[in-house]
Amino acid sequence: MNKIDGRPGDGAWSPITRVAFRFVFVYLSLFCLLFAQITFVFTGIVSRWLPDWAVMWQLMALEAPTRWVAHTVFGVDVVLHRDSGSGDQAVIWVLVFSLFAVSLLATSVWTAVDRRRTGYPRLWSWLLLFLRLCLGGQMLFYGFAKLIPTQMPAPPLAALLRPFGELSPASVLWLQVGSSFPYEILLGSAEVIGGVLLFWSRTATLGALVSVMSMAQVFVLNMTFDVPVKILSFHLLVIGLVILAPQFGRLADMLILERQAAPAVQPPLFDTPRANRIAAAVVAVLGVWVLAGCVAIGVQSWYEYGGGRQKPDLYGIWSVTGFEVDGKEAPALLGDEIRWQRVVVDEPGALTYQRMNGELVSVPAEVDADGREVRMPSIEARFTVGRPSPEALRFEGTMDGRRVEMSLRRVDVEALPLNSRGFQWVQEYPYFR
Repeated sequence: MNKIDGRPGDGAWSPITRVAFRFVFVYLSLFCLLFAQITFVFTGIVSRWLPDWAVMWQLMALEAPTRWVAHTVFGVDVVLHRDSGSGDQAVIWVLVFSLFAVSLLATSVWTAVDRRRTGYPRLWSWLLLFLRLCLGGQMLFYGFAKLIPTQMPAPPLAALLRPFGELSPASVLWLQVGSSFPYEILLGSAEVIGGVLLFWSRTATLGALVSVMSMAQVFVLNMTFDVPVKILSFHLLVIGLVILAPQFGRLADMLILERQAAPAVQPPLFDTPRANRIAAAVVAVLGVWVLAGCVAIGVQSWYEYGGGRQKPDLYGIWSVTGFEVDGKEAPALLGDEIRWQRVVVDEPGALTYQRMNGELVSVPAEVDADGREVRMPSIEARFTVGRPSPEALRFEGTMDGRRVEMSLRRVDVEALPLNSRGFQWVQEYPYFR
């Protein structure tokens, strides 16, 4: 793009540049305003008191017309799954197609009615600011979710028992990152730095560079590990490149051609220095507001479902050492469909048991306040809990109409290689146990 980083009157833009600008302006503006969570981050700390559906109110409002487009154009029925964290649902893909089509139409009309205009330097200034804010907000949002490691929490206890081959690619990525909080924190730090820099015009170019590098990695991971955030990560990467577009020539001069480059400046929003200073101050305050909101959400998430959450009274992996059914001991046979191999208690309101064939089954569980009784209605089980020692449990009760008694012993999770190996400066041989 030529002459789109200048001030009003710096010269005419080429016809291709003008058309490209019109499309970029319409499409990215619509995407940022209508895609879930991009504008939601600007609710700051208020977001803590908003209902869960508030983050996707745009998608909910557009669900009916989007479903109409899906049925009319593609001949398929789509629905917005409000209980899903996926950003790549079919209904969202159709919405993106619709935004693309609307943008093409709007660009055509805009070009026809405004064909005499030679450039849009002022509008370009405002678009750059809008995109900086949108990208910066998302970088802070995702950055703090890693800086306060809640996006990829530590591997849940049940995951430590699952064979590697049963994990999905996305689970492998999540567990790998969550297994090393220092690594996750470093990833988050880079994203937070990029986001903070985008809120100050003097550092916006550096912030965009950091953001583009971070989002390029995120997009590749999403594509190669099948993480359902492909649409958003791709668009954030594109937004970062658009923000950098005015600086491509300067960056090429400095990094490739090895010649002196002019200072990188963001185009002004107003004609007077005072108005531009006020605008910069407003943007900075907005950045602090978003940052405070992301910190508040991160801390709240840490204590709700992250490493800081309160663990259940029966927390742990418990190996079943004895299992009696109707007064008779059930031997530990691989094909036994009744006997349990292990019991996992990790989160409140749920219990996971492992069958003798290795299958892990998670069921809702109700545990009384002092941890003396466990009820699992879905399998018609009710047990009183005894604690012969801190490392042992005794379940006595009924399951599916039969009398069941279990003896359990705690598994030392910290002794597993994933938790006990630690960091070694000197290694005579690689350790791939």
